[in-house]
Amino acid sequence: LVPLISVLYLTLLLLFLALFPGAFDCCMQISDEIPKGILRRVERFEIQKADGLCHLEAVILHIKGKKFCVNPWNRKVKKMMKKMKHKIHRSKSHVRKQRRTKITKQKEQKQ
Repeated sequence: LVPLISVLYLTLLLLFLALFPGAFDCCMQISDEIPKGILRRVERFEIQKADGLCHLEAVILHIKGKKFCVNPWNRKVKKMMKKMKHKIHRSKSHVRKQRRTKITKQKEQKQ
């Protein structure tokens, strides 16, 4: 009976992990203060909502494989997020223009 219960428990745990892959990846605590040095090295960020499995609003900063959970209402964090979004948007549109120009030039050369 005990091995059967263990197998059933393990099966349910694996099913839960398959259905909710981010269940154990929530921020449980947030930092209100974040040093400028860390904000300058942020590679990307995610916004964690306080719904579903995660019960805390947070901004998750990714820096060289490490994650920092910070207060989403912090002014410095908001400013950094705005700059990063603007920077990403500009770089994507710039790449798109270069590619169109290159494709147009290749078509002209073929004709």
